[in-house]
Amino acid sequence: MCNQEKDNLQNKVKKYSTLKYALAIIDIIYLLILLFFFQGLGLSQTLAKGLAGSLNNYIIIPIYIFIVYIAYYFLNFPLNFYQSFILERKFCLSNQKVMDWFKDEVKAWIISYVIALILIEAFYYILGRFAHTWWLVISLFWIFFSLILAKLVPVIIIPLFFKYKVISDNILRDRIINLAKKMGLSILDVFEIDFSKKTLKANAALAGWGKTRRVILADTLKDKYSYDEVEVVLAHEFAHYRLKHIFKIILVNSIAIMLSFYLIFKTSNYFLRLFGFSSLLDIAALPTIIMYIVISGIILQPLQNYISRRLERNADIMAMEVTGLKVAFISMMEKLAAQNLADRSPHPIIKFFFFDHPPIDERIALAKSA
Repeated sequence: MCNQEKDNLQNKVKKYSTLKYALAIIDIIYLLILLFFFQGLGLSQTLAKGLAGSLNNYIIIPIYIFIVYIAYYFLNFPLNFYQSFILERKFCLSNQKVMDWFKDEVKAWIISYVIALILIEAFYYILGRFAHTWWLVISLFWIFFSLILAKLVPVIIIPLFFKYKVISDNILRDRIINLAKKMGLSILDVFEIDFSKKTLKANAALAGWGKTRRVILADTLKDKYSYDEVEVVLAHEFAHYRLKHIFKIILVNSIAIMLSFYLIFKTSNYFLRLFGFSSLLDIAALPTIIMYIVISGIILQPLQNYISRRLERNADIMAMEVTGLKVAFISMMEKLAAQNLADRSPHPIIKFFFFDHPPIDERIALAKSA
């Protein structure tokens, strides 16, 4: 690659990254503003009272959430459309047609609504039965539900968006299966998905757990990377299981969930009075609860990112130790950075708030020093 091409790529990455960070910040601020005004102007109370009548509370909740979800989707549509469709096409990272994008949006909306409905129904059910320990019971339920969801994602959710097939390259399949055995991991099989129909980015994952655990390779990775590069990518994913990182991540996320609900438990009375509520059980107070969760997520995210970066670094080290493919690791990182327009060396503040993986340059420097 000539220096001019490198300069062009660096400028492209800088513009893309700056826009992504700005849009992510705007998205959060916009959500909080909408929630605040929806609550503060009494719109939530009006909607809840309009639905109340003689309906049971467990019937009101799905209707309330449906209306709020629809309203938010349309209010957020311009930002979402620009962020997930126009921006990706502008930087040549997507070749998806607008109707295909919209179909995916509808499917994602339905899945998101069903998940939210289950969690919120459970929240109000538990809240009404455990006066002083509801925050702990709800946290445990959310954690349990996330584990069930992780098991179902590769079986139910991913096939809604991508076509699965067992990888046809038997040499690569055997290498990956042998690597999994070497690292003490049992997998169902190695699958590839048609990533290229939607995005030009590359990715790979070890999805599911138990009998649903499988390797998933994007065709954009399988077709453009060498066997060594693919193997060291998967060695990194396998290392997370070998080093029990999944358990540690679940533990960290569980603590974050518990802290969020405990904060609501201890301080929500003041904010409820501020908006004219006497109890969290009032469905009209739901925007306040969501604001709590969003804000606590913002506060806890940097710590979660820091822990995640440490785990990712350890997985990189093990991947290179097990495979001995340090050169392939470096070349793979260089390719991924260019293909995904990754911010290789972000500002420390950006890294602090946004990066749950070490930046590319840090990962390459680690490999070179290993």
